[in-house]
Amino acid sequence: MSTNKDKKGISRRKFLVRGGLGTLGVLAVGTYAFRNLLRRSILEMTETMAPAYMGSGTEPNLWFELTKENKIIFHSPKVEMGQGSFTSFAQMIADEMDLKIQQIEVIGAATKTGVIDGMSTGGSLSVGGLWKPLRELSATMREMLKNEAGKKLNVDASSLSTKDGIISGGGKTMTYAEAAKGVMEWNIPETPKLKSIKDYKFIGKPVARIDLNAKVFGDPIFGLDAQLPNMLHAAIIRPSKVGATFKSANTTEAEKMPGVVKVVQMDNWVGVVAESYPQALAAKYKIKVDWEVSKKWTEDEIRGLLQVGKGDEMITQKEGNELDTNDEDVVSMTFTSPIGAHAQIEPNGAVADYNNGDITVILSTQVPGKTQEHVAEALGVDVDKVNIVPTYLGGGFGRRLNTNHAIQAVQLSKAVGKPVKYIFTRKEEFQHDLFRPPTQHIMKGKLSSDGYLDSLEHHYASGDVAIGSILFPNVLNDVLGTDVGAMRGGNIMYDKIPNYRAVQWHTTLPFATSWWRSLGLLANTFAIESFVDELAIKAGKDPVEFRLASISNEGNKKRLYDVIKLAAEKGNYQDKPVNGIAKGFAASTDANSPAAHVVEVSIVDNEIKVHKVTCAFDCGVTVNPDQVKAQCEGSIIMGMSGAMFEKMTLEDGELSPTIYGPYDMALMKHAPKEIDIHFIQGVDIPLPVGEPPMGPIGAAIANAVRRLTGKRLTDLPLKLS
Repeated sequence: MSTNKDKKGISRRKFLVRGGLGTLGVLAVGTYAFRNLLRRSILEMTETMAPAYMGSGTEPNLWFELTKENKIIFHSPKVEMGQGSFTSFAQMIADEMDLKIQQIEVIGAATKTGVIDGMSTGGSLSVGGLWKPLRELSATMREMLKNEAGKKLNVDASSLSTKDGIISGGGKTMTYAEAAKGVMEWNIPETPKLKSIKDYKFIGKPVARIDLNAKVFGDPIFGLDAQLPNMLHAAIIRPSKVGATFKSANTTEAEKMPGVVKVVQMDNWVGVVAESYPQALAAKYKIKVDWEVSKKWTEDEIRGLLQVGKGDEMITQKEGNELDTNDEDVVSMTFTSPIGAHAQIEPNGAVADYNNGDITVILSTQVPGKTQEHVAEALGVDVDKVNIVPTYLGGGFGRRLNTNHAIQAVQLSKAVGKPVKYIFTRKEEFQHDLFRPPTQHIMKGKLSSDGYLDSLEHHYASGDVAIGSILFPNVLNDVLGTDVGAMRGGNIMYDKIPNYRAVQWHTTLPFATSWWRSLGLLANTFAIESFVDELAIKAGKDPVEFRLASISNEGNKKRLYDVIKLAAEKGNYQDKPVNGIAKGFAASTDANSPAAHVVEVSIVDNEIKVHKVTCAFDCGVTVNPDQVKAQCEGSIIMGMSGAMFEKMTLEDGELSPTIYGPYDMALMKHAPKEIDIHFIQGVDIPLPVGEPPMGPIGAAIANAVRRLTGKRLTDLPLKLS
């Protein structure tokens, strides 16, 4: 089918409002002289709004495919990595297209469809970003089908009604599939008025996940499951030392191994293609590689690099006066967090087929569009020659933003003339992750004469998070002057304080660091909320009342004010331990979604035990309340794991551990017996869900421990000794 793309038709399409990063980039370059003021304005805006869809392929008939069984296949520009967004999309489509949920299938859009999201999948933005455009596209597609049905039934389209994929009017009926049959050119009408939220049958209701059966019965939906006919298997040798570069390789012995089809040497790597994966692995270990290692990095050396006062200084927020460090009333504390691995269940990999310049790659990726561009550039072909087919992701958390392995898989396929499947070993996945960078934070504060916050400063040092990634090239560092990933949660949210500021110190580390679920939020909130709690103790104030006194109870800040009050009420917060159990409180706002937690903690055998977490959360409209609750629970558990257990170390130039076993993570026995979630709908749109609830959990636990032991824990992971 083709679309009528005359100028008039295009101008009438009001599905999507373009803008966001592209516009900001032009604006920022054009006003470089005002960088400090500009970047603070931009960063403030990014904290308070969810960007609209900024991709290509905006014609409804590119997004929706009708089957002869009268079902809709939605080609989603966002991928599914466990957050349940595909189910939310189905709910939106069902309500605006007048379908049953069972009539809708959602799949990740292959790049050949032309539906490509320039912002990838991440930042908890899938549902919020598509909230308006997807409903508008669905409603418009419904009207397009009615128009075609009107022609075929010889009935005025305005008199037709729709229900469950059936068009009715004038005593006649026709299915959506029948209306679409034979249509080669679609006329796109004005975007119809959307239904009122109160009239929706599915949005706002707990709908079962549409991928439930596939996961229960083990259907091949993940990248690791992907296959192509006559497929071979590959293994690639990677260095174990940080910063090692490839010099040469002796492949003689490997070439003689059973099943080996070819040993492929490129400028900076060597790989084996064999008939089976075990054969490829066996041959890989017979290759003798000479690596050049200029330096064997240690943990202390990394910590020496990453300190407040070193690297590039960037003021990300300021109001009022800077603290005088010579003022004896100024309180200061230092906090740290370690290197963190993604440790997702499914290792990275790709199935690639290079066929006379036409390229197909099937893989788990958060960035189909960017992967397509990078593969095309590396192989020297036009972008439209590359088709990236995204699968379900067995965990993402930012790890699937880097897809260089797709390029290597294609190069291997080209070398042998057949499809090739290349997957990481678990050791490769751990040692060549794009890690959560370690951080250092220096908090400074001063109380007013009446015992409330007068001044608060957050100085924080971090490695690369967003800058240098596939989404944010290094040039943006010169434009914005800050790493927007590292600053998530780094600004002061207490707007009624007379004096506050946040200062970022950026250093590029010798190993790859990048996005990790919630980016800088967990570490930044841990430092800020632990310090605010300590100041409340110093002032002799209730920590909830102490916080509320520093937040406006109006405008957008009222949403934060309200979740703090609700969490304290539902969690029955009290400041004194009872029967060996203490409660800790913390709050944060991330991506315009405020969250607050009350945790109940005890000490058992010198270890921290979390018994209950009460969470108050305002993410606006909850498209699927059960799904949002599950995301809150998952975010809290992952935050607990990161705050209490997870830590990568650097020993003799190698990042370790290299497998799951020694990598300390939260287990079933560490999960609280109860996670009590309470929602506030402070706005009438859905806002990010997957990451914001992670922010307060580390600080809330530490604040409870402070009341049990009298000791302020300042380093993650939280340990009593």
